[in-house]
Amino acid sequence: MTNTFPSGSRDYRGPLVRYRLYLKTVFLFISLIHHLSFYPPQNTNLSKTKFINGVSSSPTLSLGLLVNENVLEVQPDSENDCKDIIRPDVPDNQTKHKAYLWCKEFLHGAWKSIDEDDFQISIIRGGLSNKLFLCALPEKQPSIGDEPRNVLLRLYGQILQGADAMVLESVMFAILAERELGPKLYGIFPQGRLEQFVPSRKLSTDELSVPGIFAEIAEKIARFHGMRMPFNKEPKWLFGTMEKYMDQVLQLTFTREHHLRNFSRLLSYNLPQEMDSLKCLLESTPSPVVFCHNDLQEGNILLLSGRENTDRQRLMLIDFEYSSYSYRGFDFGNFFCEWTYDYTYDKFPFFITNTKNYPTKAQQMHFFQSYLLESHAGFENLSEEDQLKLKEDMLVEVNRFALASHFFWGLWSIIQAKISTIEFGYMEYAMARFDAYFELKKKLMV
Repeated sequence: MTNTFPSGSRDYRGPLVRYRLYLKTVFLFISLIHHLSFYPPQNTNLSKTKFINGVSSSPTLSLGLLVNENVLEVQPDSENDCKDIIRPDVPDNQTKHKAYLWCKEFLHGAWKSIDEDDFQISIIRGGLSNKLFLCALPEKQPSIGDEPRNVLLRLYGQILQGADAMVLESVMFAILAERELGPKLYGIFPQGRLEQFVPSRKLSTDELSVPGIFAEIAEKIARFHGMRMPFNKEPKWLFGTMEKYMDQVLQLTFTREHHLRNFSRLLSYNLPQEMDSLKCLLESTPSPVVFCHNDLQEGNILLLSGRENTDRQRLMLIDFEYSSYSYRGFDFGNFFCEWTYDYTYDKFPFFITNTKNYPTKAQQMHFFQSYLLESHAGFENLSEEDQLKLKEDMLVEVNRFALASHFFWGLWSIIQAKISTIEFGYMEYAMARFDAYFELKKKLMV
């Protein structure tokens, strides 16, 4: 297919050279893990931090857009064809064979002797950036030692971070596992990784608004924000990534009529100028720089099996591929936006939007209360007036950064509409996010 992306975004070294570099970097990653001493979590400093203008050219945890040369497009020929898309129930034979080899090579114990015909694999729904699979030993296969009987296989999507950022994300994943904030890491390779399969289920969209659940999510986020991580502390991820996405979007071409129509409408909004306006708004909006998850939504929050009826420690955050030092407001704003999207709909476009589910002021204040009690030492000793002032400031901060969430994932989804092989209405989702962006902007009167 014709390369519509900037020549600078592609690595032209041969596959063997790239793979050797990848392996070398992995060895460095393993050494780094042993020397990090895993900093203990600290309380977030609530001092106000302004935007730092300009974006460094450093690739550290900035998502460059790299597209595989043999990228597949799954755009249907017409809108009617879109409505007939059905997601496959089982992985294809090639994926199953590769998964079998990865499990056999990276795992120990009974995985070493399992026959391919006995290897079990099933699709896990819900991933919009990656493809997820559950790999399992057959019941008849006895364990040899402490090997896991089930593992999660994550295959990276078509938007890649580059070898350096992928390794950094693996470092981050391993650190969070050590701190018991995320699943264990069993193996990494250029196409993806093997993770601990945590007996659990993902939260539903409706559960995000349950007071006990979103209060614990607030506490989890507070602890996440309080971590010291060995990554670049400058908050250049958000607009650095959006600028890269924007460059890609402006060079995209679509051939399908329904994509062309929607894409033309999106371009009519003058997105570059709109992004500049958004950046100016957020430059004037104080927000602490913390270590952010950057993709907080129900699909990335697990409800642990056996703990459903407990009041605390029943949730686990997962999927850290977008995590970086960034603005606290983006994490909160993104989380609140996700209250309005349900990705479990089983027909095209495979999501439902309900903007009426956006959290009320009372719900947001409850969330902030739980967060500040966990993150801000001495918060409970402040006067009611001072507590209210902190939460009122967060209302402004978070809802302005919710605009950035809509804009970010809108751009991301336009690109995915071009390159992703995941069955999802990405262009329709982009339209929904930008519609919500302008609706919220009008409501905030900014």
